[in-house]
Amino acid sequence: MKRLFIALGLLLIAGISWGSYSVHADETWQPVATLGSSLTEAQKNGTRSTLESAANVSNVSELTVNGDTLVKYLNPSGSNFTAASGVWSSALVQKTASGGINVTIVPYQGTNNITTITSDQYRNAALTAGVTNANLYITSAVKIDGSGALAGVYVAFAQNGQTLNSAQIDAAQTEVNTLSGITAANKDDAGYSDKQLNNAVAGMKKDMASQSNDGQQSLSQNQIGNIVDSQLKQNNLATIINNNQRTQIINLMVKIQNSGALKSSEFKAQASKLASSIQASAKNLFTKLKGLNTQENRNFLQRILDAIANFFKAIVDWVSSLI
Repeated sequence: MKRLFIALGLLLIAGISWGSYSVHADETWQPVATLGSSLTEAQKNGTRSTLESAANVSNVSELTVNGDTLVKYLNPSGSNFTAASGVWSSALVQKTASGGINVTIVPYQGTNNITTITSDQYRNAALTAGVTNANLYITSAVKIDGSGALAGVYVAFAQNGQTLNSAQIDAAQTEVNTLSGITAANKDDAGYSDKQLNNAVAGMKKDMASQSNDGQQSLSQNQIGNIVDSQLKQNNLATIINNNQRTQIINLMVKIQNSGALKSSEFKAQASKLASSIQASAKNLFTKLKGLNTQENRNFLQRILDAIANFFKAIVDWVSSLI
């Protein structure tokens, strides 16, 4: 009997050890390079070298992203790619056990050829799509918006047994289109930066996850609107984002909630890490924003506005007295 208990104990220990090993093995996998199908052989070699050098890896697997890939992953959100669409932007996906989602847009032969999607937009989209803990390196041999690289990220996860939810990918692509459009519209505004917007969006996701009890309760559009307004205000965007853009962001957040993204146990933590990382990457900007967002400054600005209003009122009263 004693020997039986010893044997069972050894089996239990072995089972625990094997279980822990299996979970750990599922957390990471061999890095994957996703190469655009339109690249020439010379460009493929250059892209491969650029990505591997940036990630400091050499033993990577490869897959090709083509027009069919774009149709599958990007068209449901409103894009109009075809099987014949060209793909040049490429990615290297390095799955990690921790650290959140990190994106580096790597210059190709000294030039950043990703023209539309910013690194923080890639990060927010990856979060919405269900990506957790990954280093993503993006590059392109020609000037291009960068959609093919993001589609490649989705394929890389699917190839490694972590197929992402299609509704979340759809929401992620809507997010890229929405945020890139808002950034393009406000790029000449001295009080605006893409980092402010993406930090606000990451904060919205974190707040939505908290207030919905990790997606167990559905938030009303009014509740989501309040979250959006709060984060825009915290990031000094309340007077920059117009009503149409605010509506776009609210609709996006509703779509993210409906996609089921909030139900992930990792979503809130990943969103929090993303916001912290964005702030750390532009510390001076966010320190300045916090300084501007004080009661003293708000009172000062209010006094200026009151003085302006009183000035024009005095002019109106003076003109009226002449009549």
